Amino acid sequence: MSPVIVVGVDGSKTANKAAESARDLAAALGASLHVVSAFDSDRTEVLGSGSDQRVVSDADGAEHVARSVAETLGRDINVTYSSARGRPADALIKEALRMEARIIVVGNRKMRGIGRVLGSVANSVAHNAPCDVYIANTYDVD
Repeated sequence: MSPVIVVGVDGSKTANKAAESARDLAAALGASLHVVSAFDSDRTEVLGSGSDQRVVSDADGAEHVARSVAETLGRDINVTYSSARGRPADALIKEALRMEARIIVVGNRKMRGIGRVLGSVANSVAHNAPCDVYIANTYDVD
């Protein structure tokens, strides 16, 4: 079984850049890539009317984000995706444990200034990860 790299995405340009770095790292290491998007509530919404109703949940939205990013990355490597309940850092750590990941990739957004003091996803993951953490440089995005 090849090693697994986990990356978190939220639809932002910085998360997409971190995902691209994770893809490149996975390709270089012969690893598979697991793309995760977090959701923090069980909120659902009914769209449409009559027999044309569709129930949409936060979990569905998060899975859609993860799938969309995964579909853009899967060239020469095995890419899977999922949504995970919890705050982003907690969800990444939970998925890394579940997948027995070797590396979690996060972007360095909000690691400067006040964000660095108050904490960020990268900071939380780096301090609590069950595996190695790769912090991708995403400062030049946005």
